[in-house]
Amino acid sequence: MKQRIVIFVAAALVAGLAGFFALQPSDQTAATPTAPVPPAAVAPPPDLEALKTKAAAGDPAAQTRLGWICQKGTGMKPDMKAAVNWFRQAAEQNYPEALVALGEMTQAGQGTKPDPTEAARLYRLAAEKSNVAGQYDLAYLYEQGSGVEKSETEAAKWYELAASGGDPIAQYDIGQRYLLGVGVSTNLPQACKWLTLAAGQGQADSTRLLRDLKSQLSAAELAQANQLLKEFVPRATNVLH
Repeated sequence: MKQRIVIFVAAALVAGLAGFFALQPSDQTAATPTAPVPPAAVAPPPDLEALKTKAAAGDPAAQTRLGWICQKGTGMKPDMKAAVNWFRQAAEQNYPEALVALGEMTQAGQGTKPDPTEAARLYRLAAEKSNVAGQYDLAYLYEQGSGVEKSETEAAKWYELAASGGDPIAQYDIGQRYLLGVGVSTNLPQACKWLTLAAGQGQADSTRLLRDLKSQLSAAELAQANQLLKEFVPRATNVLH
């Protein structure tokens, strides 16, 4: 199962991506360095007793957070069965983050028997609620043919939805697909758009691939890619934290 970090794409960042990663010659003058950003404050440890009280009362957010704590062993010994129990209670309320978390544990066989078909069902429920992690995980199952019938078309569909929600790895994946014509028709400007967005979030593989791609594009294709970047607006999502 792929590990990943989902990074939100702020509107201001997106508006500046086309300029920062402008599809121009490589001898462009570098931007002036900005002052270092101070580190974010560390979140205080959770009040476990208060969290357990809320979870026991049926709060799906508290149940999901408690599931993560049990899974990771934050302040306690990891307990996969307890994590599955809390995730399942929240998933039964169709809480998207819990659906994804339970799906990932079910796919991996952590705290429960491995069941890719059930994992796919859970991911789909989350994906249909615009949860980026659910969309990505469902795309990956379609790509692998695990728990669902293998379909590059369905994989591309869900990768692109996750990409439009700001997931940099999904942006890299769909960028490659537009480059190679896997599950979608080959479209180099679209490939350039998605790889540029992923590279803008520090996705190193995209940066390397983009460098080669830009050297192959015509002036018209470069202009089209720039226009696609200017028009891109991240859609509202429900993102796994």
